[in-house]
Amino acid sequence: MSQTLTTTVHQAELLAQAPGLEELVDAFSQNQDVKPSSREVYRKNLKRFLAWVQEKGYGLAELTRVQVLQYKEELLAKGTSPLTTCSYLVTVKLFYTWAEGEKLYPNIARGVRVPKRVQSIQRSPLTTEQAAKLLQHYQEQGSLRDYALVSLMLRTGLRTVEVCRANIADITQKGEQRVLKIQGKGRDGKDAFVILTQKAWAPLKAYLGSKGPQMKGAPLFTSTSNNNLGSRLTTRTIRQIAREGLDAIGCSESAYTAHSLRHTAGCSILRAGGTVEAAQLTLRHSSPVTTQIYVKHEDEQRRLENSGEALVDTLF
Repeated sequence: MSQTLTTTVHQAELLAQAPGLEELVDAFSQNQDVKPSSREVYRKNLKRFLAWVQEKGYGLAELTRVQVLQYKEELLAKGTSPLTTCSYLVTVKLFYTWAEGEKLYPNIARGVRVPKRVQSIQRSPLTTEQAAKLLQHYQEQGSLRDYALVSLMLRTGLRTVEVCRANIADITQKGEQRVLKIQGKGRDGKDAFVILTQKAWAPLKAYLGSKGPQMKGAPLFTSTSNNNLGSRLTTRTIRQIAREGLDAIGCSESAYTAHSLRHTAGCSILRAGGTVEAAQLTLRHSSPVTTQIYVKHEDEQRRLENSGEALVDTLF
């Protein structure tokens, strides 16, 4: 049994031993004005905290700020990343804000600092040569769909969920530009778009032409499997398609995933002489601070390729 599954089972057992805790988790999560996926993250994070409380033999009513700080310190001490620790603690802080409003418990987490989230690329982007090699792989593979899909992600920086949500009818014109309207991360409507350059459109056009006439609202990318023929591709399948190609070109490390294609688009804009603003608008970042991760990555690459240390070695 995996460590993650073992932890989850253990948490469930502990909560089962404490009547009312499961109901508390439900009440808290259902009162959060967020999307279902975020609500589920809050549920899991709160269960983890409550399981820790049970393991320590504490009662919820007797907890103080000291125990919240202890929870934080133990997370970091056992190697939990600052990003993950931040997620766990944000949930705890939200829980106590809600609990205080419901007059259940005082807000003992008020003012507790969460670890600083270091802006960095979590998934490695491809080099220009690797990106070209990946496209060549899909061309040689002969799947019009997979080639069109990966080309689109590399050239526009679309997320897997955005590709999944796209319909054929979302392809339209804005002035003289052909665009694809998209429903971005955390958005309820298709109020954003990416530009379909000729190199992005040509594979899409070939793929759509091979499908024949489609009903209005038909998914842009569909399954070819016997069980799900014609149905919308899932994010899982999109990730699998990307994984197959990445493995084929030697990018099998866990740092390379479908999200690497989005990062590749961001870095490629800067490599081609584009501005941070151009990258921000293309990737639809709400803040240029997020886009700076690509500037940092490119700076690191230049540092590695043209190091001062190597210049020193040429002298003595």
